[in-house]
Amino acid sequence: MATFAPFPQSPLHVAWDLADGSTSELEVRFENEGWTAQGTLGRDEAQFVIRLSASLVVQQFMLFRDMDEPDLWLGRDRSGQWGEMNGAHRTELDGCTDIELRMNPFTTSAIIKRLPLHDSHAANLTVAVVDVETLEVSAQQRTFARLDARRWRYLSPYCAREVEAELDEYGLVLNEPGAFTRRVLDTPDS
Repeated sequence: MATFAPFPQSPLHVAWDLADGSTSELEVRFENEGWTAQGTLGRDEAQFVIRLSASLVVQQFMLFRDMDEPDLWLGRDRSGQWGEMNGAHRTELDGCTDIELRMNPFTTSAIIKRLPLHDSHAANLTVAVVDVETLEVSAQQRTFARLDARRWRYLSPYCAREVEAELDEYGLVLNEPGAFTRRVLDTPDS
């Protein structure tokens, strides 16, 4: 079964160089009995915040493009229902387990880190795919296949084709061919 090291208790900082020449950054930190992932989205020049439970289940997602307030703010309750923070229920997203973003591989990494798969096994999930430009969010099926302990196959949100990616000890994407190359891994111990 896939086993990755837990994220460190103090902030973990990571950056990837994207194929389009831009950079995506990520900070993961433990707070309020769960994880907060905050990052940038390359050339989209947007930022995101994802609040996850201790077991990496998405609880809240916020997208900031050009304002101090979130352009998109979604929450997921314990029964799996999604809604906007203004109270509007997003029934089309019910059953989605995760958020997927095009310009930062953290969302894919969080899914993989949580999946209890053995080598050569796969899982089909419904994820909420966010279009940063239009703020459209749609439910889409994704398959994640574990090839071995650190190699996985999935449909890349970045290049919309199936890729094989290598992951680090935390379950974060190191390199995704044609999309991302890890630039920085900064932990408090390094």
